[in-house]
Amino acid sequence: MTFARTALSLVLAVQLAACGGGGSSSSPPATGGGGTPAPSPTPAACSLRARQDFADQVLNEWYLFPELLATVNQNSVTNLDDYLDARVAPARAANRDRFFTFATSIAEENAVINSGSSAGFGIRLSYDTANRRLFVVEAYEGAPGLAAGLDRGTEITAIGTTSANLQSVSSLFAIPGDNGGAQAVANALGPSDPGVSRVLRFTQPGGAVIERSITKTEFALDPVSDRYGALILNDGGKRVGYLNLRTFIVSDAANQLRTAFGQFAAQGVTELILDLRYNGGGLVSVGDTFGDLMGAGRVGQVWSKEILRASKSAENSTRLFRTEANAIAPTKVAVITTGSSASASELVANSLIPYLGSNLALVGANSFGKPVGQFGFDLAACDLRVRAVAFRTVNANDQGDYYTGLASVMPNTCRAGDDIAFPLGDPREASIATALNFLGGRTCSPITSSRTASATGGATQGERLGGGVDLPERVPLQPRRPGPAQHELPGLY
Repeated sequence: MTFARTALSLVLAVQLAACGGGGSSSSPPATGGGGTPAPSPTPAACSLRARQDFADQVLNEWYLFPELLATVNQNSVTNLDDYLDARVAPARAANRDRFFTFATSIAEENAVINSGSSAGFGIRLSYDTANRRLFVVEAYEGAPGLAAGLDRGTEITAIGTTSANLQSVSSLFAIPGDNGGAQAVANALGPSDPGVSRVLRFTQPGGAVIERSITKTEFALDPVSDRYGALILNDGGKRVGYLNLRTFIVSDAANQLRTAFGQFAAQGVTELILDLRYNGGGLVSVGDTFGDLMGAGRVGQVWSKEILRASKSAENSTRLFRTEANAIAPTKVAVITTGSSASASELVANSLIPYLGSNLALVGANSFGKPVGQFGFDLAACDLRVRAVAFRTVNANDQGDYYTGLASVMPNTCRAGDDIAFPLGDPREASIATALNFLGGRTCSPITSSRTASATGGATQGERLGGGVDLPERVPLQPRRPGPAQHELPGLY
């Protein structure tokens, strides 16, 4: 077992702000760090008790809120996920750890970080919470979903393993109990393994109804879409840079950001729309590069600070702006978010506040609300990584603690919908149009409410994703236990 100081140097380097919040790592390696699982761990070494003991060591030494850890009888639970949930339940009830502490596979998470790939249809799904309708909100280039005709605005109406056993989405949502509702739909879509096939009936935006068998394959989690990831929008003759970053989890996202900002710099862009509406976060090092690319003239000034529990204060760090060849000095920025926007997404927006002030706005809906991040601790022989909330982040003005979402701290907010009738990057889309209004000095309606914590301490589908009265009517379709990629890209299948 690798632990304590060695764990910090080797494993914390893969630190993510998975599902929200985030801080900066001292010097994360490009590989993402972490251990390599041994091929044949012994049953005793990887028993539930052994994994619980490892989790206890991690939490007792590193957990950011030690006063909010519960004592739990190890024999009272049958799996590690439930044990971790029970230990951090007081922090969840206090709205400090909303399922941000979890166990995952070292190999699977490293594969996502290092290769930038996942298995599935290559689509992001959200559902209408009132009418229980399932929509594609985004499709990845080169994946089987887009090739089969599934793209933004498509409604999936039935799912089956063959045409003979199709079940309507509405009937799946109507199933009662723990395995009903959104979980029933997630179950029907099958595991995220290459070779898994499903027959889907869907209606495209133009009205065409299609029934097609689609097989899941490995596909690239391209952080910046080749279709709409980086665009120059014309707003009445003014050039506005539009950047849609899907995820911070893929290490190559930093290089793709550099390329995008190279385009902006070449065009003399100084006003930006940062579209992070579905971005659940990921590598903090990518968020830091994002900041550097907006830090022309600010090299050496504070980008963000990372603060650990009192007993680990020696590990606190401050991340300064660094030199980037393609950096620009933005004069006005609109950040598009929804309840799925978390982690490094929120870190980037919060860190811009001291430098842009009233020239910065949150557009769309309130963000997830997690100004804390996880370190990863590996029990390599068991392919176990425990991600534990271990730090909080603040900006250069020591502002943070946006547990109810960024709307509580941003200088300006502009409420707008997520209009799937238009492609991402289209100026007619509601959130992009509202962002352009802000940048152009035109009026907008503020985001007037924010997410509140569950009174029971339990998690509904909405709460796991930052749900609440300020969310749009659609929320990402998320299984009860999301995989490594789904932690960072809510609604990915």
